[in-house]
Amino acid sequence: MMLADAAQAVEGKLYILGGGWSITGPDPTPSAIAAYIQVPWDRTNVQHEFRLELIDADGNPVALEGPEGDEAVTIEGAFEVGRPVGVRPGTPIDVPLALNIGPLALPPGGRFEWRLAIDGETDDDWRLAFSTRPQG
Repeated sequence: MMLADAAQAVEGKLYILGGGWSITGPDPTPSAIAAYIQVPWDRTNVQHEFRLELIDADGNPVALEGPEGDEAVTIEGAFEVGRPVGVRPGTPIDVPLALNIGPLALPPGGRFEWRLAIDGETDDDWRLAFSTRPQG
């Protein structure tokens, strides 16, 4: 996974603009998460649910003001990948995922982390930490 200014997933490839940062703001700007997922052979042809949650430095979900009050910053979705013809059994199947995020009004001088879960499972490698610059 990588933080970027923008990303696209097209024909099995990730196209990343301004990728690899870990400091942003303090003014809200659009961002993106580019993820490269390898689905094990035995978990193809099944729908998988994913959830990205934004967490603060204390491990609490980040909530921002929304139309119906404070709402946790989460992105949820699903993907399914089939087994391409001619691919050797046992080969993991690639799933590029590009999630573009509108500007988030995060507090300056903060530390945050996007945490990914797939089918309720997570891993330490499925985290993207970043900071917001102090107000200057």
